[in-house]
Amino acid sequence: MCDSDNDRSFIVDASFTRRSAVLTITSAAAAAGLPGMAFAAEVVETDVTVPTPDGHADAVLFHPAGSGSWPAVLMFPDILGLRPVFRDMGRRLAASGYTVLVPNPFYRTQRAPVVTGPIDFNKPEDRAKLMSLKDTLTDARVDADATAFLAFLDKQKQVDRRKGAGVQGYCFSGPFAFRTGAVRSNRIRAVASFHGGGLVTKDANSPHLLIPKTKADFLVAIARNDDEKQPDAKEVLKAAFAAAKRPATVEVYPADHGWTVAGSQAYNEPAAERAWAELLRLYRARLR
Repeated sequence: MCDSDNDRSFIVDASFTRRSAVLTITSAAAAAGLPGMAFAAEVVETDVTVPTPDGHADAVLFHPAGSGSWPAVLMFPDILGLRPVFRDMGRRLAASGYTVLVPNPFYRTQRAPVVTGPIDFNKPEDRAKLMSLKDTLTDARVDADATAFLAFLDKQKQVDRRKGAGVQGYCFSGPFAFRTGAVRSNRIRAVASFHGGGLVTKDANSPHLLIPKTKADFLVAIARNDDEKQPDAKEVLKAAFAAAKRPATVEVYPADHGWTVAGSQAYNEPAAERAWAELLRLYRARLR
C-alpha cells in the first residue's frame, strides 16, 4: 500500500467491510489454537475525540461490554486511514479482551474517512492524494500524537493501567508503532508491524534505530514482495533486536504487501489469520 512499483496494478476499496472475515475463525486460525469464544464477546464501540497538541483527533474506542478493565492497545491504520475495515479489526481485537483505540492519523487535514471507494496506487492522481496526507506526519507529530492517544486511553475506566499496553501499525504506520514503543517505553510492552514500510532506511531517523530505546517485545510481519525489494531489511532488524536484547519475531509471510487488510487486492485470508494469531499470542504474553 505504500509503493506503486509492483508488477501489477494495486487497488484497494477503502469502503470495504467484511465482518464475516474478521469475526469468524477460519481454518488457519483454528489450527493456531484460537478459542472460538474469543471472538464472540459483545463489544462497545464509541466515536471519540482525542485532544492532541495540534487540536482534536477523531477516533474510535472499543472495549468488551460490561464492567471491567482490560489492557490498552493503540491500533494505527494503514495509509488509507480510519475506515470500515479498521473498525472491524478494532472490534475484533476488543472482543479478545482489550480496550482498543483506532485513530484518524490525518485529523489535521480532515475527519475520517479521508478516502472512500476504490484507490489505484498506480494512478498518479490517487497516489498524490495519499502522499500529500502522509507528508504531513513528521516524526515529531507522530510522537506527540502517540503520547496523546495513550494518555487518552489511560484515562478510560475500561483500561487496566496495571498491565502493559500494545501498539500495532500497518503499511506506512509500521514505523509509527516503533516510534510509539520508543517515545512511551514506560508504557508499551508489545509492538507489532504488518507489512510496515520503511522500517529500515539509511537515514538517521530510521525506525530500527529506535529499538534500543524500547522495552517491548516485537512482532514484525513482512510481505514477500517487500522482502524482494529490500532483502537485507529483515537481517538488519534481527541484528538490531539481538543487540538491544529485545525479544522479537521477524518473519516474511508468503503474501504480498497489504495482505492483512480485507478490501486490499493483496488480501490473503489464511496468511492474515496466521498473522492475527501471532498478534494475539504476543499480546497474551506481554499484556496480561
